[in-house]
Amino acid sequence: MVKTAYYDTTFLLRVLCDEHGAEKVRAHASQMHYLICSMHGRTECVAAIHRKWREGVLTREQADKILDQLDKDTKSGFIKWLPLTEKHLACVEAAFRKAPKDLFLRASDALHLASAAEHGFKEIFSNDRHLLAAASLFGLNGRNLLA
Repeated sequence: MVKTAYYDTTFLLRVLCDEHGAEKVRAHASQMHYLICSMHGRTECVAAIHRKWREGVLTREQADKILDQLDKDTKSGFIKWLPLTEKHLACVEAAFRKAPKDLFLRASDALHLASAAEHGFKEIFSNDRHLLAAASLFGLNGRNLLA
């Protein structure tokens, strides 16, 4: 049986970077045949790595090494990027129509949730409290390995 998990960007970054909780996320990821994320998550990862370099958390060399690892993991198939379609956008729109007024849901989180749901996942892994709070709106179980 092939084991996969849908990771949002916060968890993919913990696979790639030494952040708080990285050891727990990497231990979980090591049990998977591959990881799944929405295509826009790749852009989010690259942007987050750039932000870490801009803020001085990473040197240029460290950032390049992490970006090289992201490319390697993508080319090897360890990280698979799901395309976004009109169906995903319709799922996002439907979720916002039924979302309660007090739910804080960012567009990028909604795209992750719609992508996971539309591709048949039952759970999504993240430590983003807003994404996790909205997971059930998409029929998903939000899992935070760091809680």
